[in-house]
Formats: sequence, C-alpha cells, structure tokens
Amino acid sequence: AQLRYSVPEDREPGFSVGDLAKDLGVEVRSLAARSLRLVSEGGQRHFQVDLAAGVLLLNSRLDREALCGQSPTCSLHLQLVMENPLQLHRVEVDVLDVNDNAPQFPKPEVVLEITEVANPGTRLPLEVAEDPDMGSNSISTYELSPSEHFVLSINVRGDGVKMPEIVLEKALDREKVAVHHLTLTALDGGNPVKSGTAKVTIHVLDANDNPPVCDPPISKVHLEENVPVGTLVTKLNVTDLDEGPNGDVEYSFKTSNNAPGKFTKLFSLDPRTGEIRTKGPLDYEESSAYEIAVRARDKGSPAMEGHCHLRVELIDINDNSPEIVLTSLSSPVQEDATPGTVIALIGVKDSDSGENGQVRLQIAKELPFKLVSSFKEHFSLVTNGPLDREKASGYNITVRAVDLGSPQRATQKTFYLQIADVNDNAPNFSSPFDTAHVQENSLPGTSVFSVSASDPDEGSNAKLSYSILLNGMQDVPISTYFRIDQDNGTIYTVRALDYEQDKVFQVPVEVKDAGSPALSSTAVVHVFVMDENDNAPIIVYPSVPTGSAFYQTIPALAEPGYLVTKIVAVDADSGHNAWLSYQLRETAEALPFQVERRSGEIRVAQALRDSEDPHRLVVEVRDNGTPSLSASVVIVISPEENSVQDFAKSLDLPKSSPKDTNLTLYLIISLVSISLVSCVMFAVVAARCL
Repeated sequence: AQLRYSVPEDREPGFSVGDLAKDLGVEVRSLAARSLRLVSEGGQRHFQVDLAAGVLLLNSRLDREALCGQSPTCSLHLQLVMENPLQLHRVEVDVLDVNDNAPQFPKPEVVLEITEVANPGTRLPLEVAEDPDMGSNSISTYELSPSEHFVLSINVRGDGVKMPEIVLEKALDREKVAVHHLTLTALDGGNPVKSGTAKVTIHVLDANDNPPVCDPPISKVHLEENVPVGTLVTKLNVTDLDEGPNGDVEYSFKTSNNAPGKFTKLFSLDPRTGEIRTKGPLDYEESSAYEIAVRARDKGSPAMEGHCHLRVELIDINDNSPEIVLTSLSSPVQEDATPGTVIALIGVKDSDSGENGQVRLQIAKELPFKLVSSFKEHFSLVTNGPLDREKASGYNITVRAVDLGSPQRATQKTFYLQIADVNDNAPNFSSPFDTAHVQENSLPGTSVFSVSASDPDEGSNAKLSYSILLNGMQDVPISTYFRIDQDNGTIYTVRALDYEQDKVFQVPVEVKDAGSPALSSTAVVHVFVMDENDNAPIIVYPSVPTGSAFYQTIPALAEPGYLVTKIVAVDADSGHNAWLSYQLRETAEALPFQVERRSGEIRVAQALRDSEDPHRLVVEVRDNGTPSLSASVVIVISPEENSVQDFAKSLDLPKSSPKDTNLTLYLIISLVSISLVSCVMFAVVAARCL
C-alpha cells in the first residue's frame, strides 16, 4: 500500500502526521506483534511511529528550505515494514511551506549611476531579492519609495522570477540633484506579509549615455551532461552604441546570495569576448538546469551596464547504473513454503531520468522464484514452485537490473537463500528383507545382525532410532528372544536359542526419525537358528533302566546271519548331528556277534560252540556331530538248546533283507524331505511379509 500525508514545516516534534493503523486497515494492538518499523530513505529520522496509538509522529522540526531548497515540491519518502506476514508499505509525506522567511536582497545598499542626459524611459536593473519560501510565500511584488524622477517597473523572467527595474520618468538635472536616495521594498505573498528592504542610491553623472544591450536579454541553451571541460556553451551578443571606451564592454558574472558562486565553479566567462565555457563536469542528477546572470559593463565614465540572463538546461545521458537495494530477506525459508511466499523485498533506483531511469529487474528463469512488482521501483521475490532441500539446500540468487537507456547500463546483486529442512522423508532401509544366521545355544547378548537405514533429511529429522515391533509370528513375544540397539540397529539375542524348539524367527524392525511428526518404515529380518550337536542319541529299544542289561536268548544252533535283536535309537538334532552309527565296544575276547553299523541289527557272526556261556555285549550308538555324542546299552545273549524263538517274528521286525541294510538311503531321503519342507515354509513366510 502507498500512503500520502502532508505536514506544515513549522510543526513541533510530536505532531500527529497520520493514523497508520486506520489507513493500513489493521488493528492497533497487532502493530507491535508484527514488528512494525519505519525505514527512512536518506538516513534522516524525521518521523517515528507510536505503536501504542498506531499513528505517525513528527520526530523533529522540519525545514522545507533545508530539505528541498528551491524545488517546487518537497516530499519525504518512508517505508513501513511489517512481519508475519512480511509486508512493505510506502509513505510519502509532503512538507508544506509556511511563510517563515522574509525576502532579502543580496546587498542591503545598492549604488546606481545614471547620466544626466539619460532619456526618460531609461531602465536601471536592480538586484533580485531572494526568498527561500515557495509558492505564494515567495516574492510577490516590489515597491519603491515615492520619487519625482523614478518609478518602479517589474518584469517577469522566463522562469517566473520577478525582476525589478528603476525607470527614469522625468529628465534629470545633475546640477539640481546629484544623488537620489530611494528605498526598494520586496514583499512576499504570505499571510502575514513579510518584507525586506534595500537602500538605493542613484548618482547622476554626465557623459556615457548608452548602456550595453544584450540581444536577446534572456536566452536558453541545451547542453548534454558530462561534456568535456572547456566546451563552448554560448557567446553573448551585446551591443553598445557608444564609441571608444564608452562602447568597450567587459563581462562578469552576477552571483546570487542563495547560491553564491555556485555556477561560477562550473562555468567560465571570458571578460573580453563574452564566451561562456564549461569549467567543471556537469551532472544532470545534481542539477538539471542553471540560471546564469551576466553583467555587461562598458568603460565609459560613468560606466553603463546591461544584463544578460542565460538558462542552461542539461540533457540527461545514461551515465548512472541502476542500484539494487535488498530491503528485507527471509532466510532460511522452509522447504514446504507454498508458491507465492514472499522471500525478499527489493528496491531499485536509477538517478537518470526518462527511459534512462526506467529499470527492469530479472532473475534466472531456472530458479523456483519470480519477481512481483509491488509498486514503482519496488519488487517482491516470491516462490514460484516447490522447494526440496534434499535436492538443493540453498540458492545463490542473482538479481539483475537493466535500464532502458541507450546504451543500456546494468548491475547485479547476488545473495544466498538457505532452505530449511522439514521432515518430509521417511527413513528407508537398505533392504526390506534380510536374512541372518545364529548358532543355537549362543550366549545372551550375541550379535545377530545389523540393519541399516538412511534418511535424506537433516538434523533431528534425520536422527534415527530402531526398535523391534511387538507383533510377530511366534506365540511368545519376539522381544523375549531378541533386542535391538536403538542407535545403531544391531540385533542381539536375549536368551540362548534352541534349534529343536524354534528353527526360524521373523523379526519385524521399525526405524523412526526424530522429526515432528515422526516418520517411520519397517523391515523384516529372518533369523535362522543353526543346529548344534547338543543332544546325545537316545536308545528307544530295548528300553533298559540305567545300570541294567537287556537279556536275549537265541537258539544254540543259530547259524551265522541269524538276527538276534535290533537296537533302535533316535537323536533330537538334525542333519549330520542326527546321523547315527552302531558298534560293539571292544572286549578282551572275540565275540561271535556283529552289529550292523547303520541299521543297529545284531546278528550271529559265526557258529556258536556247544555249551557256550552267555555273551555280554555293549552296543554303542554314536552320532556324527562334532564333538560326537553317544549312548550305550548292555545286552546279554544266552544260547539255549531249547530256544526256538524267532526274534524277528516276536518283535514284528522284518527279517534280513537288502532293504534292512540300506538304512542310510532312508536317512538321506528323510534329510531331502526335511529340506524341501523348510524351503516351502520360508516361501510361505516371505509371501506373508509381502
């Protein structure tokens, strides 16, 4: 928004200039919360904001003449900045002139000379009075004290300045009155009227009766700024009808008391030829025009003079580059900022005029930002698309300002905008499924596996913690078997595992970041328990109490190959750890029996002798694990002549056949079957996880 107020220059500090809260349409109590602050262009603090009342106050007494000089308008430009949301408002305060200055002549006393032969109508130019006030408060008219011979004439110059001249109304007679004393009064148009006076003393002389005449008396010249020093501005055309010294003209500048000698620093005047040349560099931005008054004075006695007025108007050239002012920058900005969010307030200035001072602002098209014109020479940089800190954590934004002059002039300003992270990315495991193996009977606290996850966010949004979910496929909570280090994701056993009880575990792991709200993801680790040879074989037949023996009778005439009995054993382990072999423990004497290594069948190895005593056999069953475990049974075999018992029939055991000797083949088939069942089970588990 742009506000405009006006204030007379004579108001005291504390004067209320305008009601900002009302004009901006905001509540007074919100001004402090939105950090309303005043930014004054030029660095002078003439105003202040009363946040409690919401009004703009005068901070110091204003002097329009000191602020703006002779400019017809006098405005002070302010900027109001409010945050949450960030807004920029322009305030323009017009300083109104009051009649606080009286007219003043360059000199309090003016001495003029006029020849007694001067004809009625002869004009004597007077110094122009100066009044710093403007408009109606400036000089309105001049008055001359009553005189028998002179009257006052007022001419208006091209720039509106009133020029007083004393006009001879009645012929003079030096012999009667040699000196005339008059009073010239300058009056302004203020209320009340202020005035200034100068004493005018006119000496009546003889001789030189034709003054130098400037043709034209008022002229105008257009000149480009920055022309080389010594450039000819103009040559005055002055004539004097007199001859000799009375017609020999000498030129000099007439200075003003408001800016004494200002143009004399920039222009030089040849006193003989009347040529005016540049003496220093001319700058349109410092002053667009100069008023030069030249006195043309002859060398007569008394000397007569004429006055030439030259207005030098400068033509602006494009000699100033645009200036970029970064008024406000909101950095960092959240990566989830909506399109149209104001990032920065940018002002641009160019001291040139016309097209030379018109500026276009631009940024690179590939950036997710755009420039929006707030009002003249002020722009807002806003987001023009989505931001993603994970792709770009910041932007070097170069703002380029180009004017419309010929040739164009440009300038650029680069600033860095940081993108702040928001928790918009969930942690991600390197793999949603992992497989781990652990030996059964491992000590509690054994490291099983380490899961790994990453989060492209930063700070607390990327700080990860791991946990095991409570839901699992086991009847007993999974947390009773495993725990996880929440910082590094390492899974440890809580207790020793038993392969014979659980062969595989499905451990669901969750990783969660520390953002707000927190984001998470899950993965499943399949932990396979590897078997250990921790179970000794168990003899299930014959079932004999510990420390006892099994008694078996056979016919005394049993032939070699006769099946005596069969040892049946099992092992709770699996694989190689469950492969069993049978053997007879060595004794001092040779026994007429043998045991099949794989089947556990005890057969007669050689013909028995008559009246042979009972034989004591120790059969040892050993598994294939490392280290190997074993069990044994004592069998006492008694040959009896009357024994016709067929052991195979009594036990419903098959007689010796090729199949009985191929128990190894059965074990292999069993292992293959178990492996196939395990594969099917793993496939089912994986399908359920997916």
